[in-house]
Amino acid sequence: MSFESNTKLDIDGVAEFLNLPPSKVEKLTSKKRILQNWGKYQNLFRFDKKVSKIETGTVLYQNNGYFELIRGFPKIKRAMAVEPAVKSHFKNSGTVSVEEKMNGYNVRVASINGDVTAFTRSGIVCPYTTERAKYLIGQEFFEKHPELVLYGEMVGPDNPYVPKSIYNIESLDFFIFDIRYKNTGEPLPVYERRKLMNDYNLNQVQLFGEYKIEEAPENITRIIKEIGKQEREGVVIKDPQMRINAIKYTSSESNCADLIEGFKFYNDFGRDYFYSRVIREGFQSVEWGESEEEFQERCLQLGRSILEPMSRTMSKVAEGEEVHEDVQIRVKEPETIYEFEKHLKRMGINAIFGTPLQVGDEYLVAIRKLNQSTNDKTKAIWNGSLWKS
Repeated sequence: MSFESNTKLDIDGVAEFLNLPPSKVEKLTSKKRILQNWGKYQNLFRFDKKVSKIETGTVLYQNNGYFELIRGFPKIKRAMAVEPAVKSHFKNSGTVSVEEKMNGYNVRVASINGDVTAFTRSGIVCPYTTERAKYLIGQEFFEKHPELVLYGEMVGPDNPYVPKSIYNIESLDFFIFDIRYKNTGEPLPVYERRKLMNDYNLNQVQLFGEYKIEEAPENITRIIKEIGKQEREGVVIKDPQMRINAIKYTSSESNCADLIEGFKFYNDFGRDYFYSRVIREGFQSVEWGESEEEFQERCLQLGRSILEPMSRTMSKVAEGEEVHEDVQIRVKEPETIYEFEKHLKRMGINAIFGTPLQVGDEYLVAIRKLNQSTNDKTKAIWNGSLWKS
C-alpha cells in the first residue's frame, strides 16, 4: 500500500462526499473529531466521535479525490431481561436468528487500495491484527468483493487484548459475524452472509438456530446456560433480514470473568464497566426464577469475582510487586513485532516485549502489560493516601 506522506484531509472533497458543509468538516478536524492515522496509513482518517449518522470508529480513505467510508460497527444494545426485550424489540419480525457472541476483540477487515487492512473498534490500524488478517483471510474474497467489509472477532490465546483459551484455538483466529457495504454500511442478511462465508471457507460465529418470537426467550435461556458452563460469552439476537438492529445477551460466567479481570486492575477500569455487569446478574437471577440455593451460589460467585482479584492485587503491591497482564502474539514477519510495539506506545500502553522465539515459520513474543494506574493508586494508599470520597 503506497500512501503519500504528510497527507492532509481534503476538506472540500470530504464535505461533498459526506454531504456536509465544508465548515462542519473543518470544525471536526480542528476539534480532533476526525483524526489521521499514523505512518504509512496517513490516507486513512478515523472519526473519534459520532457525527450525524456516521458511527464512532468510522474510517475515511482518501486518495487523489477518491473517497471510501469503512463504517464503524453500530452499537449493539443489551437485553437485561430476555423475554420482554425480544418480544418488544423484534415485535415486527416473525423470527430471530441467534448467533454466538465470542470473547475476543472487535475487528473490521477491508481492502484499501487493494491491500487487506484491519481496524480496531476505534478505527486505528493495528499492525499485528492486519498481519493476521492477511494470513487468515487472504486476497481472494476481496478481489471479488472489494466493496464489502468483514466485521468479526479475533479470538484465541495469541491475543494482545483479550487472550482466551476456551475455544480450542491454537493461536489466533478470525470469526465473522457481519458483512456490510462500504460507504452505506448496509448489512447483508444473515443467511446470505453465512452462505457467502461458506463459499470462501471463511470462519464465522456459530449459528444456534432461528426461532419464532414466542419460542425464542426459552431457547436463548437454554443456550446461555449451556455455553455459560463452558465459560463462553453469550449470544447476539438478530432479525434474519437485518432490518432491525441486533441485541446481545451474556452469560453469568462471562459477567463474572469480566469482573475478575476488571477488579484485578480496579483503578484502570471505569465504574460503568463494573456497575453494568453487577446489574446484569440481578436481572438474570430474577428472570430465571432461581431457587434459594441457586441464588446463594450466584451471590458467592459474584462476590468472589469482585473481592478476590482486588485483594490479590492489593497484597501483591503491599509486598512490593507490580500487577501486570501477560499476553503474547505470534507473527510471520519480525517487522510486525517492532510495528506493534510502536502501536502500543502510541496507544499509551506501557508494555515490555520479550525475546522472540521461533516456532515453526513464525515468531512467538511474550508481552508484559503494566497497569500503571492501579499500581500507582495502590502504592499511594499503602503509603497513607486517602480516597477522595
